[in-house]
Order: sequence, then structure tokens, then C-alpha cells
Amino acid sequence: MAAGNEVSTTYYIQHHLQNLTFGNHPENGWSLAHSAEEASEMGFWAIHLDTMGWSIAMGLLFIWIFRKAGKMATTGVPSGLQNAVEMVVEFVEDMVKGIFKGHNPIIAPLALTLFVWILFMNTLKIIPVDYFPVLFSKLGVDYMKIVPTTDVNATLGLALGVFGLILFYSFKVKGVGGFAKELSLTPFNHWALIPFNLLLEVVALLVKPFSLAMRLFGNMFAGEVIFILIAMLPFWAIWVLDVPWAIFHILIVVLQAFIFTVLSVVYLSAAHEHH
Repeated sequence: MAAGNEVSTTYYIQHHLQNLTFGNHPENGWSLAHSAEEASEMGFWAIHLDTMGWSIAMGLLFIWIFRKAGKMATTGVPSGLQNAVEMVVEFVEDMVKGIFKGHNPIIAPLALTLFVWILFMNTLKIIPVDYFPVLFSKLGVDYMKIVPTTDVNATLGLALGVFGLILFYSFKVKGVGGFAKELSLTPFNHWALIPFNLLLEVVALLVKPFSLAMRLFGNMFAGEVIFILIAMLPFWAIWVLDVPWAIFHILIVVLQAFIFTVLSVVYLSAAHEHH
């Protein structure tokens, strides 16, 4: 009986942490190929359909809500939706004004998009962990992991997008020579220490997208694991633990979206600075 419970418990955890994947891939999603033949059969491309689908859905929801608020905006007494959207826009605008020191009309809309999109994706975590897996299993879909930010592929994709903009504006604002000089003569302004400076600055530059991605992924994934563990407890324990953890996690959901946005704006501000 204990062995059976252990197997069912292990299967339950693995099932809820498994993405719906299209393409050749390891059966459990975590193992590595042990031979060249196995790697060849796996192929290179495998797409997490649930991550793609839910992230696109949240992006479309963001566009629809803000477009609706914009179309119904009035100069008189605003509606509840208009109030909420204006509060978010003003919040992000004030944040960008306090952090970003350059002049770029793209940064504020980018920050707004990052904050709201990540917030919407994170908020899916509040839905009970069994609801969609059970619903989709009845439709013949074996796996359904609905929170995109618990997938490192999604968070790394967002971070690499920001990193691409960091490089683009670093070259555009400072020029190739200026950017190269910044990397080679910081923090020590002496030609003899250029190799040491390059080592420090290149590593610091490359760490930025990974720190953005892993911070968001780590916090959201850990929260998902705890929700799954709570769901396995007896009924009375679920009510005792799940509600306080859900309330606490609402703060985490907002905080992680805010941190990702703030750090992105900070990095982009540094890319616009002339040293």
C-alpha cells in the first residue's frame, strides 16, 4: 500500500509539472539522451503547446482589455475598467520616469507590456492546480500546465527579448567604439587591465538575461510545487494551508512581474547612458 501511494504521489507531481509537448522529446521531459541515435530520434525542436497557447492567450487578453478601455475612455466620470487601466498606466509611467534617464518613447510601452503580460500569466497560478489538468484529460489531452512563467523556456524567451534590446540600444546610442570602450575600460581605466575588464563586463552582460529569466521562473515554479504538495494533503489541511498560501502568493505574483519590469528598465537605462 505504501509503495502504491508512493507511486501515485510521484506520478501526480510529475504529471502536474509536465508540459504538453509537440515534437520528439524524452518521455518525462527531463532525461538526457544517452546516445547519438537517441539524440537523433529526439530531434532539436520540441514546442510546449500549453506554454505557447496560454502565453498568447494572456497577451491577447491584455490587448483586448486595454483596447476596450481606450475605446470607452471619457473625460467625465470614468468607469471601473478605465480607472483600473489608468492606474496601471500611471503606475508604470511613474516607475519609468524614476528609473529611465534617457529619451526613448518605446521604453514606457515596453514596460507596460512586460508588467501586465507577466502579471496575467502569473495570475493563472491562482486557479486550482487540478482544475485544468482534469478538464483537459476528459477531452483526451494528457498534460496541461497552464502557468507559462513556470516554464523556463517562456521566462528565458522574455529575458532574451530584453537582452536583444539592451544590445541594440548599446550599439545605437554609444556606437560600436563607445560600447567596446565601455566594456574594455570599466571599471579600471587602464590599458593593461583591459583583459580583466573584458572578463568582468562580458560576464556581467551575459548574466543579465539569465538572472531575469531564472528569478521569475524559480519563484513561480517553487510556488507551483507548493500548491501541488498542498493539493495532496487531506481535505481539512488543504483549507487550512491553501487559502493563506494563495493570499500570500498573490503578492508574489504581482511582485515578480514588477521586479522583472524594473530590472528590464534599469538595464535599458544603462544601455542609453554615455560613459
